[in-house]
Amino acid sequence: MLDKFKDLARSASSRAGDAAARIKSDSEQYLVALDIGTEYVKALIARANTDGSIDIIGVGRQHQKLSDMQAGAISDIASVVQNCDKALSEAEQQAGVSARTAIIGIAGELVKGTTNTVRVARKNSGKQIDIDEMERIIKLVQDRAEAKAKQQLAVELGGKDVEVRLVNSALVSIEIDGYPVTNPIGFQGKDVVVQLYTAFAPMIHIGALERTAQELDLDLLAVAAEPFAVARSVIGDSQSANLSVILMDVGGGTTDIAVINDGGVQGTKMFGIGGRAYTRSVEHELGVEFDEAEKLKLAIGGSLAIDQRKSVEAALTKTVRVWTDGVELALADFESLDHLPHRMYLCGGGSSLDMLMHQLQNSDWYKALPFTKRPVVHHIRPEQVVGMSDETGKVNDHTFITAMGLLRVGMDTLQFTGDGKDSIRDRIDKMLRV
Repeated sequence: MLDKFKDLARSASSRAGDAAARIKSDSEQYLVALDIGTEYVKALIARANTDGSIDIIGVGRQHQKLSDMQAGAISDIASVVQNCDKALSEAEQQAGVSARTAIIGIAGELVKGTTNTVRVARKNSGKQIDIDEMERIIKLVQDRAEAKAKQQLAVELGGKDVEVRLVNSALVSIEIDGYPVTNPIGFQGKDVVVQLYTAFAPMIHIGALERTAQELDLDLLAVAAEPFAVARSVIGDSQSANLSVILMDVGGGTTDIAVINDGGVQGTKMFGIGGRAYTRSVEHELGVEFDEAEKLKLAIGGSLAIDQRKSVEAALTKTVRVWTDGVELALADFESLDHLPHRMYLCGGGSSLDMLMHQLQNSDWYKALPFTKRPVVHHIRPEQVVGMSDETGKVNDHTFITAMGLLRVGMDTLQFTGDGKDSIRDRIDKMLRV
């Protein structure tokens, strides 16, 4: 294993040295997004423009071994680093530059993303709210959210005390004495109600990502909860966006769900069923090796013999039903919403299975949930991602959406580094960048 890391260190150093001579301009800012999925590592290199737009100029992709990931989290750092190195090298060769500033996604059942509401009764209702007071209120919300996340993890892990870190935070809404405001600074009032989305992840998972970045000689700009990144990709930069939608990223090991209501992230949920669970069902039901089961799963709509197709469909149907139950349970947790958005956008390689899409579109799975009508289900297309263009021609389907969302989170972070000229709203947003 040590030899692996030494080889990778030499490889990363070589990449950085070779690419330094190819950088076109010191004034240009480049980002690399690493979507470390259960099935594939995807690397996107992009040019971050001063107008907030993003141009993708390099794409890399590398398959992962069965033992590399477990339920969306890294289980073999050395092997994952090798896979990331290969994907990065492919992307850098195409881009002609080396991006050292990285955004890495984090997923898995132990990543907790929720929207918390806190009501603060102000002692002096006649005093105008200033930025320092808002910092204290937001810190209060974050502290309460962290305690709640640790409590949830302790229950799920049999009472173990788990150290967590805030990975993403976003302001959903602010009300003062029942009046909604977009910028609370300068207002007076007694009751301030803040809704804040926060995502926390166990330090053991974050530490694995930080080690991966270190071995690849990358500067880690941000770690982002992947459903939050997908949400950022479709919301964009408009402060007045009123998008309401359910986003689902079906990966190899997990399904990540984000609910957006009126442009605000209401919460994110994850559960440990993805594309590999479907392959495992074929493996067990038909008594074949995993690789053969994967081929049969992918060929379900193609040239399989009738009897074989029926056997594969029967195996997949069982997992589809279990997966749909997981979606229903996850969405049932959004009790604060009067009704759920009826638009559902899917991404990730696991959502390529036609049976999964058919189940969402045509079955009655949704009737026990507060939908006003049958959900309309589509894949997210790359051209729907706000403020991003692809110069490679290779970012062409829903499997790249998460990586694109990570680039958006990276751009968010760059835009809020601060130059002393931030608006009040910018300063509030900057409090939430982690």
